Amino acid sequence: MPLLRKEPEIFPEDLFEARQPWRVAHVRSRQEKVLARHLLQHGIAFYLPQMERSIVRGGRRYTSHLPLFGGYVFFRGDAAARQAALRSNVVARLMEVEDQALLNDELLQIRKLQLSGASLIPVVEFVAGDPVRIEEGAFAGYRGTILRDARGDRLLVSVSLLRKSVAVEFPRQVLKRQRTG
Repeated sequence: MPLLRKEPEIFPEDLFEARQPWRVAHVRSRQEKVLARHLLQHGIAFYLPQMERSIVRGGRRYTSHLPLFGGYVFFRGDAAARQAALRSNVVARLMEVEDQALLNDELLQIRKLQLSGASLIPVVEFVAGDPVRIEEGAFAGYRGTILRDARGDRLLVSVSLLRKSVAVEFPRQVLKRQRTG
């Protein structure tokens, strides 16, 4: 049983053949579908890839459709489309796309995977220096920084006063990026 009906994730169907430039909207928390509805109402081409998530509560299965890239909506258009997106009041910032062809190819590949029935699972990419926190397991709550070396990604835990650190390996799925500032 769906919690909410699935909303359109692409408009129009020939989006990838359009000639308008790609733009990327970074939206306020959990406002991706609000922007997609706004763009659809204004006839602006967009892509909001979604994944299906199911949960069982009280013996019943519930299905919801969540954005594959939380916080982001891809759309195409000129300066008027840009202004229309900003008038939605859910856009935190617009990102300029330097390599239009590359973004088009990457999004088209994701779309083709969706249409083939592939189960897409987002993977959080960590960059060396990212502050992270362990979210589950015996070490839940521990904080550190991502260290990248020839052996891969590891968690770096420091004692600032001594200017000393130790590195520990953890599965990346238990790590969550922390906000700075």
